[in-house]
Amino acid sequence: SSLPPGRSSLYGIGEHTKPSLRLRPNQTLTLWNADIGSANLDVNLYGSHPFYMDVRSSVGRGGGVGAGTSHGVLLLNSNGMDVVYTGERITYKVIGGMLDLYVFPGPSPEAVMEQFTELIGRPTPMPYWSFGFHQCRWGYKNVSDLDGVVAGYAKANIPLEVMWTDIDYMDAFKDFTLDPINFPVEKMKEFVSTIHKNGKKYVLILDPGISVNETYGTYIRGMQADIFIKREGVPYLGVVWPGPVYFPDFLHPASENYWGGEIKRFHDVLPFDGLWLDMNELSNFITSPPLPSTLDNPPYKINNAGVNRPIDNLTIPATSYHFGNISDYNAHNLYGLLEARATNKALANVTGKRPFILSRSTFLSSGKHTAHWTGDNAATWDDLAYSIPAILNFGLFGIPMVGADICGFSLDTTEELCNRWIQLGAFYPFARDHSAKGTLRQELYLWDSVAASARKVLRLRYRLLPYLYTLMYEAYRKGIPIARPLFFTFPEDKLTYDVNSQFLIGKGVMVTPILKSGADTVDAYFPSGNWFDLFNYSNSVSTASGMNVMLNAPLDHPHVHVREGNILAMQGEAMTTDAARRTPFELLVVVDGNGNSSGQLFLDDGEDVEMGREGNEWSLVRFYCEKTGNDVVVRSEVGNGKFALIEKWVIDKVTILGLRKGTRMTRLRGHELHSNVEAKSGQRQVKTVGKSSDSGEFVIIEVSPLSLLLGKEFKLQVKLTQS
Repeated sequence: SSLPPGRSSLYGIGEHTKPSLRLRPNQTLTLWNADIGSANLDVNLYGSHPFYMDVRSSVGRGGGVGAGTSHGVLLLNSNGMDVVYTGERITYKVIGGMLDLYVFPGPSPEAVMEQFTELIGRPTPMPYWSFGFHQCRWGYKNVSDLDGVVAGYAKANIPLEVMWTDIDYMDAFKDFTLDPINFPVEKMKEFVSTIHKNGKKYVLILDPGISVNETYGTYIRGMQADIFIKREGVPYLGVVWPGPVYFPDFLHPASENYWGGEIKRFHDVLPFDGLWLDMNELSNFITSPPLPSTLDNPPYKINNAGVNRPIDNLTIPATSYHFGNISDYNAHNLYGLLEARATNKALANVTGKRPFILSRSTFLSSGKHTAHWTGDNAATWDDLAYSIPAILNFGLFGIPMVGADICGFSLDTTEELCNRWIQLGAFYPFARDHSAKGTLRQELYLWDSVAASARKVLRLRYRLLPYLYTLMYEAYRKGIPIARPLFFTFPEDKLTYDVNSQFLIGKGVMVTPILKSGADTVDAYFPSGNWFDLFNYSNSVSTASGMNVMLNAPLDHPHVHVREGNILAMQGEAMTTDAARRTPFELLVVVDGNGNSSGQLFLDDGEDVEMGREGNEWSLVRFYCEKTGNDVVVRSEVGNGKFALIEKWVIDKVTILGLRKGTRMTRLRGHELHSNVEAKSGQRQVKTVGKSSDSGEFVIIEVSPLSLLLGKEFKLQVKLTQS
């Protein structure tokens, strides 16, 4: 397919680690799922997504004509392939399967995502708690080690939502078992019960390889059901952590019952809250000799691992067969998707709640079933920077709940790197600190400077939980990512096409991390508009057209800005998402030059299997701000208000940003205000205070304490005068 030279910007075709979000010309992108650490640049990794978005720059003179017009292209094919991109041409070299090519006309990036996910499936909703902060490590020694980590976070006053365990908890690395010495059943039950009582959750790892062991129930039942992948008519024998293993065949019609049964049995013993699916590329510690077949040794060698390795390298052979006589040659890239689908269904059945699944291997439509993390990164400054293109790409692949291992997985992190990483990672959609066995411990409370940064950024994250959760609802309804490249909101601004070091949360919150060691400033690109610092509303950046701005970057301060035209519904700081949900709301109203802004808020119980299904178990509130003459009116429109009323949620504060210096509030009118209130000192017979303060070019107007019921439509009229 030929592309117009110089006018075409391509994004997608993964999974690869790259310094740049925009695809650079003259490269080959290989798709073949492999257990290759994401610390490795420009090689095929854990997932395959043969989809790209093309954002066109303007044509002809006059600049803006057609700038930002976008479309998407999908080759719906599960076989291995090399995709060669020259800048002027894209060529697919596919080793099998069908050639189903889909074009999504857009014309905006959002429209492309809506069309693409309408075909492959919208992202599954995530439970509210999964937007809290997660802590994991490969190498936790025993239950008291886990207790110590939970206590360490509590003592440091850093929010912790979810504790995770890697393969350490298992008995000889066998799925659905507990190490009787270090993680005995009774102690683990007590641990999980205690963290549940304190509003926290527990997630554990599962690997697909089932230990070949005649005394192991999971193996015995798998053999009875005959659900293992076969080669030459017998179950294929691989080697992973437990030693010799067979692999469940998730194309087998009995596999869902088998897998669901094992999950239920284990959940009955230990009531975990989510499941983490690793090694599902499939990863294999051996490479079996090829059979005399073009499946094991195809005539065209894709660039596997960047060095044209055989496709059977450290995975199951392509001459293995799934149910229905489907070769692994054709089904290889589907394994992680199929396992995630079966696991999601099993967990929903077992718990009756919205499942949380995290899968390393993915394919088109994995977002319907699972979240994703970027795999085995390293504790380097480069890896910190690469995490931004990585998470943005997965948003484009229809998997919006994505993050990278905060502070780095392999190698020893440093205090400065971990400090800067939590400042970024606190704003990944999925925020988890995870590290490898044998590396330095890196829980956030271990250094005072990191703990201070963690408190600051995670408090803001927890205040933004309603916003993040509403973006999950948007993703579920329309397929639009939570974390977005800048060009999503500003497609006409060609300078956003090459931004790799910043991203948007939703359409209006921009994260600018510090990605270099020793840096005390950061160069940030600000698209046009007024932008306000979410850590200090008095700090703002205003640009008539996009421009680069040098920002100070002390060690304890990252940059998160909200743009004019947005209304954010926020809640209070808390140590758990459950506690945060019980705090009053604040509306942050950021008006544009005309005095207008809008936003929305989706609310439900946070764990219903479906999101926004028919019935009254949810509320959707839209907020609007309009300026007419000397009045600013903030109002709401409520859908299904009953749920929010039952929950007794209230807005106790409205803060208005973006009004020019010299503006003063003189009168306030609205529902729940028993009379008009003069905004003068001494006039406090009604407990509503209007406060105006100058911040350079703008004033900050705070209206509090209010008691506006979220589930009831309100109209707040603020009368202004110019001094």
